[in-house]
Amino acid sequence: MPLKLREGDPAPDFRLPRDGGGEVSLSDFAGRKLVLYFYPKADTPGCTREAQAFSAAKAAFAKAKTDILGVSADPVKKQDAFVKKHALTIPLASDETHAMLEAYGVWGEKSMYGKTFMGITRTTVLIGPDGRIARVWPAVKVDGHADEVLAAAKAL
Repeated sequence: MPLKLREGDPAPDFRLPRDGGGEVSLSDFAGRKLVLYFYPKADTPGCTREAQAFSAAKAAFAKAKTDILGVSADPVKKQDAFVKKHALTIPLASDETHAMLEAYGVWGEKSMYGKTFMGITRTTVLIGPDGRIARVWPAVKVDGHADEVLAAAKAL
């Protein structure tokens, strides 16, 4: 059973490789609001729409003093291709070990078409400037989601 983060919990620390090379960690965003959105697989229809929506809203999030980071279990090379193909403007991190995904409670058993498998549940977490979980959106529906998260970030 995946861990369930609650509002007010400290955000689990992480350090992950990211698109374009280098690493990204929770401490990189210290004192700022951070949207972590977890997506199942790069370059699939829902994940593409979600990444495009967050990319399109990047300036509005920046105005709300909020950074955005997408996270999946895809290798960095696949994420680099995803960013290039769709001209994404937000950073993407890779957690092939699933350690960070498990810490945030988004890695677990899923089922589709009668098959059971392990994967990421599309989830978004808003972290406040104090490093605590401000809001969690479990089982996200993509359409309109970036706007909803932006409204919550502005209100924080």
